[in-house]
Amino acid sequence: MNPNTPVLVGVAAVQQKEADYEKADEAIALMERALRDAAADAGGNALLTEVDEIAVTEGIWGYTDPGRLLAQGLGVDRATTVLAKIGVSQQTLITRACQRIASGEISVAMVTGGEAKYRALCAAKAGAEVSETAQQATPDVVLEPDSEIWSEVESAAGLGMPVGYYAIMDSALRFKQGLTPDEHRAQMGDMYQRFSEIAASNPDAWSETPVAADDIAQPSPANRMLGFPYSKLHNSQWNVDQAAGLILCSVARAEALGIPRSQWIFPRAFAEANFMSVVASRGDLGGSPGLHLAGEAAAQRSGVNFDDIELRELYSCFPMAVRSQLHEFGMSGEGDLSVTGAMPFGGGPLNNFVYQATVRMAQLLREQPDEIGLVTTVSGMLTKQGVALWSATPGEQAWGFDDVTDAVRAASDIRELVADASGEGSVAGYTVLYQGSDPWRGIAVFDLPGGKRTVAYTEDAQLIAVLEAKENVGLTYTLEHGQFRA
Repeated sequence: MNPNTPVLVGVAAVQQKEADYEKADEAIALMERALRDAAADAGGNALLTEVDEIAVTEGIWGYTDPGRLLAQGLGVDRATTVLAKIGVSQQTLITRACQRIASGEISVAMVTGGEAKYRALCAAKAGAEVSETAQQATPDVVLEPDSEIWSEVESAAGLGMPVGYYAIMDSALRFKQGLTPDEHRAQMGDMYQRFSEIAASNPDAWSETPVAADDIAQPSPANRMLGFPYSKLHNSQWNVDQAAGLILCSVARAEALGIPRSQWIFPRAFAEANFMSVVASRGDLGGSPGLHLAGEAAAQRSGVNFDDIELRELYSCFPMAVRSQLHEFGMSGEGDLSVTGAMPFGGGPLNNFVYQATVRMAQLLREQPDEIGLVTTVSGMLTKQGVALWSATPGEQAWGFDDVTDAVRAASDIRELVADASGEGSVAGYTVLYQGSDPWRGIAVFDLPGGKRTVAYTEDAQLIAVLEAKENVGLTYTLEHGQFRA
């Protein structure tokens, strides 16, 4: 085996459910704890003295160089610090670590992320604010997205939070698959009931109680509608205090440090697509060339069929993400699609879930060394896509990475997006956004004559009722001044 082969040797997930915000740790403390626990998982603190790089994904906190705070807390001041801004795929930091180890640039890398939004929520309920460590340092390396993930045309119609974008895309996929809105909701209810059951059996999951499919599919005071057809229980649960730590190193370093082979998890094949386009401009609102091509590349490199994999974690910020992966990967949907309980029930820290999932996957692969684990990544509004295959045994081929960004760019049908279109337009995808328990605004992406696109809204109660009562994708409406009417 090549001595520079990257292996994942230490993993840990940390969770706190401390209702007293004054006793609860801030996010950086949770990340430090996760990395310390990951080092212990790998066999002890000897690994800490070898760390070359600490990479952190940006979260809902104000640290300017969290890697530096972690390096100081862990006593590894020699480490290079990396901060990946929101919009950079979580998978990218794992890929970067494996690439630098495989090339011989570094021997040991830490990847981490974490949130303490539950702590902040508890403080807000008490009429207080939480404090966090102040910092003005600058990271050694900053990774930033190269484009925007939404447009002014979309914002002008009322789109802002991700739930609206994902609901619109899901309506287009529903139409493509020939499902009725009721069949769509029933399908999502069954899928998410199983997620809740998996979470109840995962010691690191946020939710401990299974939820029935009907309680998920039907809105209620405890499960209010957010963006038709998505209710609260379809939404990633980000009010959590969770962190995860991953430690990767070369085979040579693992052997030199005496890390038991039983702890090693091998990356088998990675693929990423980082072509960025705003949702309303995508010719096929219900499709994802990035998922299709990334999945195809990873499957070919590893020689596996995703349907044959039993340990799977399909990124689950909203149902569209899961449903799109099943569609683009050509998967049947049979068998479990999560090992954590998914983001609504396992917990969905804003920019860290992939690491939580990778921790759980590594633990299960150690218990089931003959299996292969699939962990996927979605970033933004289904904007970027990533696929990672792991196992406790090395593959016949060395680990490899496929960047399919250029292929995705070439395969993507991107439409010109225009504002305030007038005339007739055909619905390409739509949703109804809610304020509290009340429907607020119907929003739709429209195909225009000549191949252009626009986004428009309605606040007409009767029309909103029609949007929720039957399928509207493919129907024609009149557009004027950014609004639509029958």
